[in-house]
Amino acid sequence: MRAIVACLGVLVGVHLGSAAELPLVKVLSTGGTIASRYDPVQKGFVPAVSGEQLLEGIPEIKAIARVEVETIATIGSSDITPEIWLKLARRANEVLADPAVAGVVVTHGTDTMEETAYFLDLTITSQKPVIVVGAQRAASIKDTDGPRNLMNAIRVAISPEAVGKGAMIVMNEEINAAREVTKTSTLDVGTFRTLEFGKLGYASEEGVRFYRAPLRRQTIPLAADTRLGRVEIVMHYAGADGALIRALLSQGKLDGLVIAGLGLGHVSGAMFDAIEEVRAKNIPVVISTRVYTGRVLPLYASKGSGVSLVKIGCVEADNLSPQKARVLLLLASTRTKDPKELANYFNH
Repeated sequence: MRAIVACLGVLVGVHLGSAAELPLVKVLSTGGTIASRYDPVQKGFVPAVSGEQLLEGIPEIKAIARVEVETIATIGSSDITPEIWLKLARRANEVLADPAVAGVVVTHGTDTMEETAYFLDLTITSQKPVIVVGAQRAASIKDTDGPRNLMNAIRVAISPEAVGKGAMIVMNEEINAAREVTKTSTLDVGTFRTLEFGKLGYASEEGVRFYRAPLRRQTIPLAADTRLGRVEIVMHYAGADGALIRALLSQGKLDGLVIAGLGLGHVSGAMFDAIEEVRAKNIPVVISTRVYTGRVLPLYASKGSGVSLVKIGCVEADNLSPQKARVLLLLASTRTKDPKELANYFNH
């Protein structure tokens, strides 16, 4: 009988030792749909479930890991700010410095999850896994996806294969790299996808399995006095004339600008003139694209196209989305404002 139990433990990946021998995972909770319940007064879902309560609903976690919970915030992820990113990253780095901790799991709303995950990917100095997880269906919904996602996030956080792969999003039994993943559906539980390169692997009751690793990674450690500036995103569209850019300039508090351009990063001649005014003030400008996949390249030479933008000191975002280009610019601009040096970060 003991042999049968031992074999069963190996097959399902359950640790049969004492609780003290189980790996320790720290859960940092921030709120989001995974922690939301329906409020009949407000007639909508609101963050109302603590991290401890989330774990209470998943008793099977106790068979594979010891889990400790800290609350960083209890908000919808539309209210996540760079200041919360700093707090979260600093706490995660402190936790991961403890040799007893195997990994960190961050519970988070899905709206800005990809941005938080990428910020952590850039700022976490440990090789231990950092897993960001959420849900598309609130905790009070009968078929909520939160418990399954959280269980799988814990599985990945304690997996030896996850070491060195940076921050990852684990949802719908899929593992995706922070730099590459994006939210693709407002409601579908399979919303997070890596459109161009595909998922890293899977996490389920059968275990954790990776098929590839993210290669384009870098770390920008946070200093004790790191302060993030104001970096805005402006999208180009038919008829865009740069008025929004000039409005930002007139406020006098712009530290960086990301352009969600057309195609390869093109803008109109009128918007180019406004961007040139930004560059004249030595404010960094990064050119991304509103297109979902592909890189930004300087192939065309007309006014407003890639060649002309690079000539005035704009930096190309490679294949980073506008929102992730903003995350990188927020951090890279704490080190330099020189276009060539900034380009090294975006080409890394």
